[in-house]
Amino acid sequence: MTKSDPPSDARGPLARILFAILRAILTVVIVVDEIARPLYRPLIAWFASLRIVARMEAVIARQSRLAILALLAVPFAIAEPLKLLGLWMMTDGRFRTGLVVFAFAHLVSFLLVERIYHAGREKLLTYGWLNWLMTLLERLRRRALDWVRSSAAYGFAIRARDAARSWWRGLRV
Repeated sequence: MTKSDPPSDARGPLARILFAILRAILTVVIVVDEIARPLYRPLIAWFASLRIVARMEAVIARQSRLAILALLAVPFAIAEPLKLLGLWMMTDGRFRTGLVVFAFAHLVSFLLVERIYHAGREKLLTYGWLNWLMTLLERLRRRALDWVRSSAAYGFAIRARDAARSWWRGLRV
């Protein structure tokens, strides 16, 4: 429970059910991210190490903050709706196609949006509204992570992940 959460006995049964569902969804998203992170981190590092990417970042960093914001907005405006489209396709019975669309959208986010933001972060954060928004998002992310990490479901998922890693290491020896 965080400071802003009312005591559980002050919530009605519907609120408790909705919070349980929200916690379950956040737990799944965070655990999937924790599992996937070791897979996509090397890809991001490799992509960032390419000379053409370093040159692109240098060019972006020399632009005005408005130009950087526009450069950031274009792939973001494409990737985020594509993620939703991929999820919708998966729920609509086109799982494989939806998964490909969803994965592609995440790839665009990881590789393009992240690199553009990284290159222009200093200038972008001179926008008061964007600095406020990024600070708020980071604070909310930390609170959500703390909330989910305090759950029994998260503890179980991490123990299962660690057991699977241990089992995998045992196979490779």
